[in-house]
Amino acid sequence: MSDADLIKLYSGQILQLAADIPYLGRLESPQASVRKRSPLCGSTVSVDLRLDEQGRIAEFAQDVKACALGQAAASVLGSVAIGRTRAEVEAAREQLRTMLKSDGPDPVAPFEQLGVLRPARDYKNRHASIMLSLDATAEAMAQAEDTACA
Repeated sequence: MSDADLIKLYSGQILQLAADIPYLGRLESPQASVRKRSPLCGSTVSVDLRLDEQGRIAEFAQDVKACALGQAAASVLGSVAIGRTRAEVEAAREQLRTMLKSDGPDPVAPFEQLGVLRPARDYKNRHASIMLSLDATAEAMAQAEDTACA
């Protein structure tokens, strides 16, 4: 990767997001907890959450050990996580995946800020790290829904 490529990929906005991740840490008694790891780079994201009676995220925490791109994605997610449904999180995950893999449009509101990660589409080895926070959150929501129904 050339210096110009690195500058394009790690823009100021991505670095700013990576430096300010909302809801860092762990919940004391989560309804569900999921840890995801990228096998290519070793990045990890753990998500703890609790859902309200309507299936929306009521409490959220994330432990992020990832590159700046994975941190930026976690930051965007953290900024809008509270109040989201599983359908919204899964839709954002698919929109982000499509943007990265197929040059699709940017994700829609409230996840539109994930569009800042568009330059990473050319770096397939970074995609897994970028997807970690949304993958972990969607899986944690499915677990929480399963335990609520049990």
